[in-house]
Amino acid sequence: MRFFARRAFNALALCLALARPGLAQTASAQTAATAGPTVFAAASMKTALDAIAASWTAQTGKAPAIVYGSSAVLAKQIEQAAPADIFIAADVNWADYLEKAKLLRPGTRRNVLGNALVLIEPADSNITLKIEPGFDLAGATGDGRIAVCTIASCPGGIYAKQSLEKLGVWDKVEPKLAQADNIRSALNLVSRGEARFGIVYATDAKADPKVKVVDTFPDSTHSPIVYPVAVLEGSKNSMAASFVAYLSSQAATKILLDQGFTVLSK
Repeated sequence: MRFFARRAFNALALCLALARPGLAQTASAQTAATAGPTVFAAASMKTALDAIAASWTAQTGKAPAIVYGSSAVLAKQIEQAAPADIFIAADVNWADYLEKAKLLRPGTRRNVLGNALVLIEPADSNITLKIEPGFDLAGATGDGRIAVCTIASCPGGIYAKQSLEKLGVWDKVEPKLAQADNIRSALNLVSRGEARFGIVYATDAKADPKVKVVDTFPDSTHSPIVYPVAVLEGSKNSMAASFVAYLSSQAATKILLDQGFTVLSK
């Protein structure tokens, strides 16, 4: 909807420009200077980032527009010139992808957060299953499904596959996977009881009272879960750097820690 709203604004600005030359350029410059930035953020950030955005807005009077999704999908949209000012990914690879394309503003990228990978089930279920080499996840699933985000591109799905392979259970588990477009969609499948288990981040599990954690995947079974943030090279928004800096503020840090993130830098 934000894309359509932006297009509608652009169309209106063009009409005004025909009547009063130079007005569209002036309006565009003023909007970039005064409006909150547009943030493309990993879906797992939603609960914490919504709260951080509200806090930042209360302080500055500017409201950021936040688009959540799979880091892979968001990176591709940025590559195709989607209007965004800030990118927050759930792994370093998609930040690397945009950096190689020279779409990140030099000197603005930094790693801000860490997370953990967990196995979840609906809150009204009750199973004891220890995550260890050879554990029988496939057997415990029975005729049900295991919700994950897309294993080929979504960071949470990539981490999940790495862990399942490392633990030696991938071949048996793969046929039972229900792949969602992002990790919050995978969480929702478990929350609604449509999947027997799910593999999500610890912060996702904490955000939904309708699920509970069965066990945590050892960090040694997957690549480090790191969230990089950067201002995009094409950003014209004067508030973008301010919002990124606010992610390391005392108020934002408390929100992130309460949600279960690990804060990597200040």
